[in-house]
Amino acid sequence: MNHPFLILGNIINKYTTIDFSETNNELSNVQLNNPYQCQEYIETILNKTGCQIAYGGYLEKRNLYNESSLFSLSEDKRDIHLGIDFWSKVNSKVLCPLKGEVHSFKDNSIVGDYGPTIILKHGVGDSYFYTLYGHLSRKSLSGLFEGKKFEKGEVLGYLGSPEENVNYAPHLHFQVINDLQGKRGDYPGVCSSKNLEFYKKNCPDPNSILKM
Repeated sequence: MNHPFLILGNIINKYTTIDFSETNNELSNVQLNNPYQCQEYIETILNKTGCQIAYGGYLEKRNLYNESSLFSLSEDKRDIHLGIDFWSKVNSKVLCPLKGEVHSFKDNSIVGDYGPTIILKHGVGDSYFYTLYGHLSRKSLSGLFEGKKFEKGEVLGYLGSPEENVNYAPHLHFQVINDLQGKRGDYPGVCSSKNLEFYKKNCPDPNSILKM
């Protein structure tokens, strides 16, 4: 990347990948829906690698959502992650990866959802696409308005605590979306195997922007 996507204070931090897929045997004894156990596991990865931000998860099939009624209580179980997660400390700054303006924002406060969320709109010629930033702190929504412009590298918000981001270890959910399908301040970040082909096309790999 040309600039860090997440920073702690004024220190640019090293990134390392992390695996939250259902095939990772290290997770067999970790209660992932407990944000504090999840954070302990993240910290073991960061300490092992000497890094301060762990990331990954695009199209990762996860057990993380098994206990949440938002994902598991339906015939089409949703467990495939459609964005990239960046796991770090509460209040880490989130920087805009590219120029855009606020499309919508919302505090999705149901347990297991995004918590405070911002969606930016980006223009490419005569067309548009969107980026979603979930699990932010509530202060990230303060002073926002639709149409507010952000430059590349500008601080967009901050990572929320488990109490703010509705029961997750502190992290950013970053997702690219071609068509919001009329939604505002929210869009599915996890899909079922049945609907995967649609969402793969509508939510392309965020690394096409981040270049990590």
